[in-house]
Amino acid sequence: MKILIINGPNINFLGIREKHIYGEKTYEEMCTYLYAQGKELALKVDIVQSNIEGEIINYIQGAYEKYDGIIINPAAYTHYSIAIYDALKAVGMPIVEVHISNIHKREEYRKKSVTAAACIGQICGFGIDGYVLAMRALMNTMKDGSLFS
Repeated sequence: MKILIINGPNINFLGIREKHIYGEKTYEEMCTYLYAQGKELALKVDIVQSNIEGEIINYIQGAYEKYDGIIINPAAYTHYSIAIYDALKAVGMPIVEVHISNIHKREEYRKKSVTAAACIGQICGFGIDGYVLAMRALMNTMKDGSLFS
């Protein structure tokens, strides 16, 4: 199974910004961890990051017929990007939205996700382990052959 992990704006500043919310691990350390976890689960994992909405859409569209599923952390775009929502809907594959922090315990504007409705589920509040939970969720979804859309 081949999974694309897409990270949105400012995720590349993990370990630098708001450590009390996002933790001490750097983006590079997170990627190393996720590659290792993917390998343990017998998954082929590719990871990309962009601070630019259009590039994120290009990554989503580029996954079409090349990946079995997507894990996306749209970051700030979560709360208003209809364009990312539309791209996620268009590719017709299982997608899990991940957030490192619990967006439902944060500022009011962070509690709403416009992109989650294009996904089979959302995982938030478990730090970078949320990505691993998402890997397992995609594996189970593919194994069962069920899409929970």
